[in-house]
Amino acid sequence: MSLAVTLASGSASRRALLTAAGVGADAVAPNVDEDSFRTAMRADGVSVRDQAMQLAEMKAVRVAQNRPGLVIGGDQMLALGEEAFDKPRDLAEAKNHLNRLSGKSHTLETAIVVCEDGRPVWRHLARPKLTMRQLSSEFIDDYVETCGAVLLSTVGAYQLEGRGAQLFSRIEGDYFSILGLPLLPLLDYLRVRKVLPQ
Repeated sequence: MSLAVTLASGSASRRALLTAAGVGADAVAPNVDEDSFRTAMRADGVSVRDQAMQLAEMKAVRVAQNRPGLVIGGDQMLALGEEAFDKPRDLAEAKNHLNRLSGKSHTLETAIVVCEDGRPVWRHLARPKLTMRQLSSEFIDDYVETCGAVLLSTVGAYQLEGRGAQLFSRIEGDYFSILGLPLLPLLDYLRVRKVLPQ
């Protein structure tokens, strides 16, 4: 019998990617205080990539304590140099994010951890690099006004799968990882575990 798969996430984007790839997974939002955990890690000087990995693991472990089979936890953080960007709290902060990212390259630290029986059994970190073109203040104002509150659900105040594509001059890395889930390595692991056919 195939192992059950659970996505430890409330992310509609991650769930849609799994569903589109033919992976049947229940989605269970982990009940964790991500803000407090991030604040504590930053106070301890934890790198942005390690913050993402630890958050992904925390989510997977939390849900795996009550779920059989494989539990997938994911997290994504935006790193501009060593500085982490969180999801904007409002549209004014979204504009500020875009002004700060304009004309620069940033990395999306995209972590995924699979747990089984309450412990991690597989980890992966993808690090796509995106270079934003130089944006005019007029463009930013129009972009934020047009896209609206959906921008508050993403760390960089953009959605590459939509109008966010207009922001960039160069992208290096896997498209799925940019959307928040390193899908191809995960599918490989699910084949190894015989959740998916070879």
